[in-house]
Amino acid sequence: MEHNQPERLSAAQLAAMRRSMTGGRGALTRRTLLRASGLGALSIGGLSTLSACGIPPAKRDGDAAAASDDHSAEEKQVNFSNWTEYMDVTEDGKHRPTLEAFTKRTGISVKYTEDINDNVEFFGKIKPQLAAGQDTGRDIISLTDWLAARVVRLGWAQRLDASNLPHAYANLSAQFRSPDWDPGRAHSYPWAGIPAVIAYNVKATGGRTVDSVTQLLDDPKLKGRVSFLSEMRDSIGLTLLDMGKDPGAFTDADYDAAIGRIQKAVDRKQIRRFTGNDYTADLDKGDIAACVAWAGDIIQLQAGNPDIKYAVPAAGYVISSDNLLVPVNARHKTNAEKLIDHYYRPKVAARLAAYINFVCPVDGVRDELAKIDKAMADNVLILPDEEMAARSHAFRSLSAEEETAYEEKFAKLIGA
Repeated sequence: MEHNQPERLSAAQLAAMRRSMTGGRGALTRRTLLRASGLGALSIGGLSTLSACGIPPAKRDGDAAAASDDHSAEEKQVNFSNWTEYMDVTEDGKHRPTLEAFTKRTGISVKYTEDINDNVEFFGKIKPQLAAGQDTGRDIISLTDWLAARVVRLGWAQRLDASNLPHAYANLSAQFRSPDWDPGRAHSYPWAGIPAVIAYNVKATGGRTVDSVTQLLDDPKLKGRVSFLSEMRDSIGLTLLDMGKDPGAFTDADYDAAIGRIQKAVDRKQIRRFTGNDYTADLDKGDIAACVAWAGDIIQLQAGNPDIKYAVPAAGYVISSDNLLVPVNARHKTNAEKLIDHYYRPKVAARLAAYINFVCPVDGVRDELAKIDKAMADNVLILPDEEMAARSHAFRSLSAEEETAYEEKFAKLIGA
């Protein structure tokens, strides 16, 4: 509850708790199953069935109509669909403190469901209702930016009412304020940022630092002990940066050059494999010496293994985000906006960040997070400082045609 002080769990305690909850294999993060840049359901042709082609956009004037159907006033509830292991819970697993604090403060009950394991799979589940202009039964959905962009483009996300989002409007970090797919955050607010950087096991590298994609792709001492992510935007984005190209403004030729560069490393067997977050076990043991990795996984691994290090390449790093949207014809839009705003209160945001270990998109959180764990408050993988934020790059939005073409090339590269 909000009036109670949060439990002062250290990073090590949180990691240990998660290991005990997941059989000791490591963190059961929201990437336990492939998040899918399309590849989870691709089979090459699968992504095209989810493209804009053949799917009629919802009417753009639907926002006003949807607002008139808002039942928030008489129905004090909100239905929230999120990724697995993406909400703070008490150690006994019986309570979700930040959700309970919302209900205590507002009187609005939350039906919280962790039914998102994969972007493509989840979109396939709700797409027929969205296309038909029907209520999906969900007032808030959490989508990774590339899919959030598609939903906004199709007109299937409601325009948010800023008057219900005072904390969100004031406290949203500059780093996340205006993605190219939703300028000014008219339809979305980020739940968490997801940096892709380089991780390495210093014992496996013989004490050497690994801090560039060039090393991952070309260093003979790392041959066969390198992994890249099966998330296209992260692996290609970091490679583009290493080539001096901006992931936010690249051409078809740039993309093909990045694919070709990685392909050479595959052919030489420099790269051992492409992974979801299952690289964590191999990195922890040293079977993988260095890899492209997600920051949240690194934080959790470091809590139990001091040999795990990370590096932000001089060229910069790629960051994506998971985003909260209100689908068209959601039954409780105002209540949904109030819940989104709740997570932009610094005390609430700090509690969430301490549990999930991804980048917190909320300004003013440092002091509150330091009360829970000072090391977390000082960790730039959770709270980026100005220098860290300045080195981040977002992968640009893709047209439906680009998305299909790029994913097909990437799927061929990784053998999906």
